[in-house]
Amino acid sequence: MRTQITMSPYYGTPDFSRLMRDDVPPPAVDPVSVADILRNAFVYPPYSIYEGVRLVTFGFCPHDDMHTEPKFHFKFRNAGEVPEYAATEQDWVAGYHRRLCDAIQRSCAGMSSPWLLQSGGKDSTTLAIAIADARPDTTCITYLGGQEEDEVESATHVARTLGLRHETLTCDPARAYDRYLGVVDRMPLLTADFALLSCIDLGTEVVGHGGDGVVDGLGADSYFGTPMSKRQEMLKRLSRDLPLPGWLSELPGVDRSFKLCYMLSTLRMNEIERAFPGSRFSDDEVDELLGRPISQHSRHRLELYREEIGSATSLWEWRDMSTSIAGSAGAFAKGLYSSAALGLKVAYPFCDLTLREWIHREVPRYQKVDPVTKLNKLLIRDHIATRFEELPYVTGKGSFRFDVRGLAKARFDCVREFARDSAELPGAGAWLDRNRRRLDNKYHASKFYLLAVVLPWLASRRERRTQQVQDTRERAYA
Repeated sequence: MRTQITMSPYYGTPDFSRLMRDDVPPPAVDPVSVADILRNAFVYPPYSIYEGVRLVTFGFCPHDDMHTEPKFHFKFRNAGEVPEYAATEQDWVAGYHRRLCDAIQRSCAGMSSPWLLQSGGKDSTTLAIAIADARPDTTCITYLGGQEEDEVESATHVARTLGLRHETLTCDPARAYDRYLGVVDRMPLLTADFALLSCIDLGTEVVGHGGDGVVDGLGADSYFGTPMSKRQEMLKRLSRDLPLPGWLSELPGVDRSFKLCYMLSTLRMNEIERAFPGSRFSDDEVDELLGRPISQHSRHRLELYREEIGSATSLWEWRDMSTSIAGSAGAFAKGLYSSAALGLKVAYPFCDLTLREWIHREVPRYQKVDPVTKLNKLLIRDHIATRFEELPYVTGKGSFRFDVRGLAKARFDCVREFARDSAELPGAGAWLDRNRRRLDNKYHASKFYLLAVVLPWLASRRERRTQQVQDTRERAYA
């Protein structure tokens, strides 16, 4: 099988139907792509989890052949910094609200019962304000992922003030994982984004309440600009690409400290891969898990991006380019794959062509990023201020975090059973047995999460191929 799929909400709605047919055997799994996921939680575009299947994500041209010479070019150069001045002054907030309402109507046109994934942060709050005008039949739903944040109060206040129905779902890692296992055979492709199970949990809830589509607030960062924080700059400097073995994080004392483990992993990573979120497996651990030296092939896939990222004119442009890789293949993919598996439509209003081009090319810098304080998304903040005083999660970022430690505690034996039968990851069982007592450390629990996502997906494809071979033989002898 040799095909490519245009897979980015910036380009439109992807078509995964050819990968979800029951009468056609799935393509062979690409082991380097499995290594990608274990190392970074996603597959490097334009590759996919399958051999011969390429993906056109944002930054690649849909008219190019992703199998031969794909070229990566970041579409929002100098985001947040251009244009410096407006060609003509106008009421920017009113213009933004009108265009956002239009984007919502276009992206949700095929939905009869949309649900907004409302984190309580800037993007979901500004969306809720516009949705109250453009699609007041929308239900808001907020996910309480753990003790690290609680955006429920802020999100509930926003929804009720705007007259929108609001629901809350508290993360139960066992329930979410069981729901994942219930649809894993219908996942067209694979990513292990750290909010994938949250999306499955939320999507299942939406379906159960009669919803037919979800509205997601991803997409604005790339063109509004995201200045680097002091912490992000520090991590960039500490990313030294040192060949430190993964077992250092298993040393007594070190293995109990998330901060020490995270620091060691940062020293081990190159600066681009450190910009990707989450704790992941080291190269030597990946080789151990797959039973062969393969991690360097995954590392090599980053070379496709180095020239473009190396041309960045500022630290924040460098970070925008770097994180756009994970955004395409992880953050967006989690929603696209989970929605496909659940039979839901998914809308990303911030990816709308008219809206994004207007903001990137016409909205002046002083409406995007404060050059002194580095406060970003000023236009969005001003839009929110038309309806609300400052909210807790306008200054502090909300999220759909998942309780990885709770997952390890609740479903270790289940994941260990998947590892027992895995020919693709022959070293998974040994790693799980060795690290079982360390899974109350979020660093090790995050790596457990990667195995918990990958192993059953691989098993489902193995079973599907076996069943289709048997069906073919039966038909041949009938």
